[in-house]
Amino acid sequence: MLSIDSISLLQFKNYTNRNFAFPKKVVAICGKNGVGKTNILDAIHYLCFTRGYFSKTDAVNVQQGASGFRIEGRFLLNVAEEKAVCILRENGKKEFSVNGEPYDKFSKHIGRYPCVVIAPDDAVLITGGSEERRNFMDALLSQLDPEYLKQLILYNKILQQRNSLLKTALETGPLDESLLSVLDEQLIPAGNFLFTRRRDALITFLPKVRRLYTEIAQQEEQLSLLYESRLLEAPFEAILQAVRPKDKALGRTTAGIHRDDISIQLGEQPFKSIASQGQRKSLLFALKITELEVLAAEKKFTPILLLDDVFEKLDEDRMSNLLARVCAADSGQVFITDTNRERIVQHMEALQADFHLIEL
Repeated sequence: MLSIDSISLLQFKNYTNRNFAFPKKVVAICGKNGVGKTNILDAIHYLCFTRGYFSKTDAVNVQQGASGFRIEGRFLLNVAEEKAVCILRENGKKEFSVNGEPYDKFSKHIGRYPCVVIAPDDAVLITGGSEERRNFMDALLSQLDPEYLKQLILYNKILQQRNSLLKTALETGPLDESLLSVLDEQLIPAGNFLFTRRRDALITFLPKVRRLYTEIAQQEEQLSLLYESRLLEAPFEAILQAVRPKDKALGRTTAGIHRDDISIQLGEQPFKSIASQGQRKSLLFALKITELEVLAAEKKFTPILLLDDVFEKLDEDRMSNLLARVCAADSGQVFITDTNRERIVQHMEALQADFHLIEL
């Protein structure tokens, strides 16, 4: 079992010094736009991932006029009480600890408190480029397997070195071919590991997404989801050799698992080109809830689920189906934000959910 019982925010976004208690399985957070509903979810995300969900840099999350922030959360993990603390110092240095023990590497914390977020901007997972879907795959697998995250960090580091070498050679020349070969030898094992884990995971993951999409949409559609990778066609070593002339001409690595994607088709056409807003939302929820269920199966407890403003652009039937699944059927803790108090209370009461209401 995993839950967060309370959180304390100091100089974090719009909160100077505020404490919130979460005594129930379902927590509904209501208030007008701009009062800080999403900021509470982002603080929870910090404690789960050591970073925010809605911005890439820590500095933008510091309250205006302040020079740092502190987030403290009280968790219950498999009947054990734990305290997680994230601090951003005045000098920009970030510290993270659990039960007073600081991490030397933040990556070691990933997966301790598994968490899934569904937010309005997540639609880019459907409509955006391949990087968004790779990040989704990586976030899931990194929470499941520390070795995956380790190999991902290693791959990206070597890829950056390879790209730097190619770019420098293109601009100033000449290219050190022997050094490029050494980098290829280092890149291949990490790439093969990541490819194998993605391929094996998606064999079962994508059919589950399709089934859940049908359940949420309440009708059968010709939805197709396929893992795309050049490593499905040839060994990574052969691919790098084949694209080397192109890489040298462009000054970057043009093939590898950093170009993988999930192809999404509706009938014979790209899903993002013809799908309605409701269909896009249904697929987004199907991807995220499947992520939740896969994490729960592997961890033996349900992750924390953060639902930010999910009522927008989703009809009542689809919304009811989603909430029934995550608030009634599943056993994990759920946080939901909404601007409409009556709407969220009505949904919770209809489900007979045991919920706690926070009004901002």
